[in-house]
Amino acid sequence: MALTETEIIGAVREGRHEGQTEMVGRYAERVFAMIVRQVSDVMDAQELTQDTFLRAFSHIDSYDARKASLSTWLCRIAYRLTLDFQKRRRPQIISMEDTSVLQTDITDEQLEAELSTGREDRIRRLEQMMDELPDDERMLLTLYYFEDLPLAEIAYIMGIEAGPLAKRLYRIRRKLYKKLKEDER
Repeated sequence: MALTETEIIGAVREGRHEGQTEMVGRYAERVFAMIVRQVSDVMDAQELTQDTFLRAFSHIDSYDARKASLSTWLCRIAYRLTLDFQKRRRPQIISMEDTSVLQTDITDEQLEAELSTGREDRIRRLEQMMDELPDDERMLLTLYYFEDLPLAEIAYIMGIEAGPLAKRLYRIRRKLYKKLKEDER
């Protein structure tokens, strides 16, 4: 019989193997999927996934169910470990300033429609452009679009308030839109 989230946490706090096994079995796939979209090497992603659970096991007493679900808490640990890893492995990329993003304003709905077209060439170009973004911007897009997480959970994972995070997401999307339009000219 599968343990409840509360039972998993209790078992891990007590150092019982079945709690750790259940936690890994239930959440490792999600954590790995989030990490592997950010880290190109599968072995590195597997190692970061292991590190996430080791960190969770050793810091389980800091988990607060009132702030986030266990899954979201694990994603927050994975997010921080992944950013640290990327900082060590990759040269710093400076984000473009928002001041020259668009001459005319575009609504969020128009922006979403432009970026969401199903054209294969546009999808490939968007994926390439995402790879060129700074790590934190790429992670935000991954959590929002690929993991389909609500902004409140992403805010918790990234340690940012939801309001500024929504504005940041909009700016990143405008930046991608502008770059797409420049490439299409």
